[in-house]
Amino acid sequence: MFRTLTIFEFKLHLRNFFTLFFALGFPVMMLLLFGAMYGNEPSSLTGDKGTVDLMLPAYTCMIVAVTGLMSLPLAIANYREQKILKRFMATPIQPLQILVSQVVVNSVTTAAGIAFLLIVAQLVYRVQFFGNVLTTLMAFLLVVISIFSLGLVIAGVTPNARAATSLAFIIYFPMLFLSGASIPLYIMPKGMVVVSNFLPLTYGVRLLSGVWLGGHLLDYGLELAVLVGITLLCVGLSTRFFKWE
Repeated sequence: MFRTLTIFEFKLHLRNFFTLFFALGFPVMMLLLFGAMYGNEPSSLTGDKGTVDLMLPAYTCMIVAVTGLMSLPLAIANYREQKILKRFMATPIQPLQILVSQVVVNSVTTAAGIAFLLIVAQLVYRVQFFGNVLTTLMAFLLVVISIFSLGLVIAGVTPNARAATSLAFIIYFPMLFLSGASIPLYIMPKGMVVVSNFLPLTYGVRLLSGVWLGGHLLDYGLELAVLVGITLLCVGLSTRFFKWE
């Protein structure tokens, strides 16, 4: 039953042009744009790394943000508004299975977007990976869990799809452009860098970029603490305020 439900949800998900564009197309466009501007030749200004090498982990966070902060909460809020979750209570399918299937579908979309991004980056710019695979995977999973938990809070506290859309946009777009996920923080004014310190995704970008470039996971204690704290807080809030109808 759950497998059938997840396949059905995935088919519906493929009809969402906004999510597919920002998860699959937009990161690659940004990669090609900045790659065309700066290339990927190692430079002393970038620590003997290529610009694309530096930006690639940030673009993966961009993909996590669109699936976790836009696609996931909007789908759930829409189901609540249309009474779909309530109707499922009278069937063998439990509403919790809807949530899990949405997480699975958006996780698959995230993985597909990142795979596509990595393939293009390797074919066009011969990007290099300087870190440890296991460490980078652990950092990536923490970023996904923290951002997805924030998305569940958006779904939980908003009464309808319109409110969820508004709140998701308010949270998503500042994080997209001010966290370093799309535009490097080192080219931004100092005031914008200060603002970025209040955005959860900033810490995901720092953590993933650091381990991607060879840093040790425990070197990023602040980033780990913030992301774990966000996860715990958001899980608590979503559990407290989430309503099935």
